[in-house]
Amino acid sequence: MSEPLAGKVALVTGGASGIGAAACRLLASLGARITVADVAEELGRAVADDVDGYFHRLDVTDLAANHAVVADVETREGRLDIAFLNAGIVSPTPDDEPLDLAAYRRILGINVDGVAFGVDAVVPAMKRAGGGQIVATASLAGLVPLPGDALYSLTKTAVVAYARALAPTLAPHDILINALCPGFADTPMITPIKSQFDSIGFPVLTAEQVADALVECLAARRTGEAWFVQPGMPAAPYRFRNVPAARHPDGSHAPIPVNLDPHGARR
Repeated sequence: MSEPLAGKVALVTGGASGIGAAACRLLASLGARITVADVAEELGRAVADDVDGYFHRLDVTDLAANHAVVADVETREGRLDIAFLNAGIVSPTPDDEPLDLAAYRRILGINVDGVAFGVDAVVPAMKRAGGGQIVATASLAGLVPLPGDALYSLTKTAVVAYARALAPTLAPHDILINALCPGFADTPMITPIKSQFDSIGFPVLTAEQVADALVECLAARRTGEAWFVQPGMPAAPYRFRNVPAARHPDGSHAPIPVNLDPHGARR
C-alpha cells in the first residue's frame, strides 16, 4: 500500500477518541509517525499502541504543556511536520441561562486557547523543519451559527477566523494552516443527543469520514481555508463572499495598504 506520509511526524491533540482517534489511525496507515495527546490517558495510550505511536497527557489550555509536548516530539523524532489541533468540547450551559463563568472559561480554554497555544508551540518546530501543516478542528458552527449553543459557535467561528488570518503570516515559512469544519459527527461529543438525530433519520458523519477530509485537506497543500465536511457531499473549501470594499469619495475602491502592519506603531 502507498504511504504518502512516510517519514512525516504528526501530533494529534484530542487524539484519544472520536475524530482525533480516527485521524491518528488514518495518518499512521499512510506512513506518518504519530504522537497522541489528550487528557484521557487510558484511551490515549490505547490509540497510541494501536498506531505504534507515542502518548502524551496534554491539557491544551496550558501553554507551557503544549510547548513541552512539542519539545519532546522534536527530541524523539527530530522534527514535526503535521499538527492536527483537534481537542474540543461543547458548552454545558443552555444559551438562555445565566453565564456560568467556569464553564465559559473552560470552553474558551479548550476550543480557542487549545488552538492558539498549539500553534504557538508547533510553529517554531515547523520553522526548524523547513515547513509544515497545521489543521485545526473548527465546525460547521464556525461557518453557520448553531442555535442552542452560542458559546460553541463563538469558539468555532474564532478558530476559522484565526486560521484564515494567520495563513499569510506563516506562508513565507512554508507552514500551511487550515480549519476543518465538520457537521454533526458520531463522536462522544454528540452521544447525549444522538437519539434526536436517529429519530428523524438525520445523517451524521462518522469520525472516519472527517479523518478522510483531514487527509484531503493536507493533500491539497493550500492555506487559509475552511474545509466543510457534510454527509453526502465531498469535502471542500468553503467559499467566503467578499466583504464590500471601502470606497473613496469618488466611489473608487480603497484597497488596504500593501504590507499593512497593525502593530507598527507599537514596535
